[in-house]
Amino acid sequence: MTRSSSRTRARLLLGGLAGAALVVAAPLAASAHVHVTPEESAAGATTRLSFTTSHGCDGSPTTALVFTIPEGVDGVTPVLDGAWTLQREVGSDGIPTSVTYTAVNPIETGVSATVSLDVIFASSASGTSVAFPVLQKCAVGETDWSEVAAEGQSEDDLAAPAPVVAVGDVAADSGHDHGHGDAATEDSSEHGDAEDAAAAAPSDADPVARWLSGGALVAALAALGVALFGRRRTA
Repeated sequence: MTRSSSRTRARLLLGGLAGAALVVAAPLAASAHVHVTPEESAAGATTRLSFTTSHGCDGSPTTALVFTIPEGVDGVTPVLDGAWTLQREVGSDGIPTSVTYTAVNPIETGVSATVSLDVIFASSASGTSVAFPVLQKCAVGETDWSEVAAEGQSEDDLAAPAPVVAVGDVAADSGHDHGHGDAATEDSSEHGDAEDAAAAAPSDADPVARWLSGGALVAALAALGVALFGRRRTA
């Protein structure tokens, strides 16, 4: 009876540990993206898009994020803060075609980092989804977040999905010149509305992953303690 009980406890412990590993792995995998907030915008108005990541390249720290500005964008103004330096490549129409954010210090996995672009979507992009390809460069290696889901696919089917923004109807008060690509000339109240929307949007999934990871670890340790205590009593 003692041997049988010990084997049963061992199987239960291994099952609990396996379940805990799955609980930890699922949210961590879901968080391994470059997230954009907000995920929706009106055409013809300035929206501040914030792009967030909290992982490197297979554990290697992030050194730069390179954005390819897609078609359907009439204006882009990068937002600079002290954690990054930036470089732009500008087309003949004055609209940036590429924006590179370089980290002042390499950003380790597990540290949330955000860069922002003030974007004006063209009226022609209304009713479509616009992807922003991002090349994540790391101390060792890089990840090209540029995949777009085809018909019948979802983001979960992709290994490295690009962040995507759904563009709605043309804003009723849009009346700026789309030809110069300088979103900074927009009314300051529009920036405030965009910032409020970004602040209210869900943040990166990593905090959830950390809570679930911690809970799974505590459950696994508790199961191990029960198994060892029961084994001593039956010995």
